[in-house]
Amino acid sequence: MTRQTAQIRLYMAMSLDGFIAGPDDRPGQELGQGGGRLFNWLDHRMSDGPDGQVYGEAMATGAVISGRRTFELAGRWQGDHHDGVPINVLTHHVDEGDEPPGSARFYTDVLACAADARAAAGDRAVLVHGAGAAQALLEAGQLDELEIHLVPVLLGAGRRLFDDRDGDPTELRLVRRLDGRDATHLRYQVLRS
Repeated sequence: MTRQTAQIRLYMAMSLDGFIAGPDDRPGQELGQGGGRLFNWLDHRMSDGPDGQVYGEAMATGAVISGRRTFELAGRWQGDHHDGVPINVLTHHVDEGDEPPGSARFYTDVLACAADARAAAGDRAVLVHGAGAAQALLEAGQLDELEIHLVPVLLGAGRRLFDDRDGDPTELRLVRRLDGRDATHLRYQVLRS
């Protein structure tokens, strides 16, 4: 019997014009100006509908991969994103003596980060947070799926999900569409050649 490998899946709310945060995202204004609008769908996260389903799936993941910037803006999740699952943080460097809290661990090697997250998740998916982490995983051939929570708003400015991406086009295949109350949840499989 072949063991299923955990899927590494980005979960990201995004405006119709491609922004994942409004302008000036920083500590104290983590979602940027107007960026909170992207998360109104979470008001229905405890519902029996599509928003609740997608949120439940995200919270049932067996590990988290986050970019360093997202990790810091989120207050390091106080060391526990959900249920004590490992939090693997991709970073360009680790400052000496900087010990992440709880189940978090720093990685400078994207392949080691992905391998450890897959192993920890077992038969559950790995949740990815952050544009930087998503881009690094995609570039390394480690991002399997994108769950985009597409919000019907044009933010006009801010931080884009795949800004300044180099390389060849990446083909995606839509594998699921759920219409929530304030977002359309689109799951894409990353196609590999």
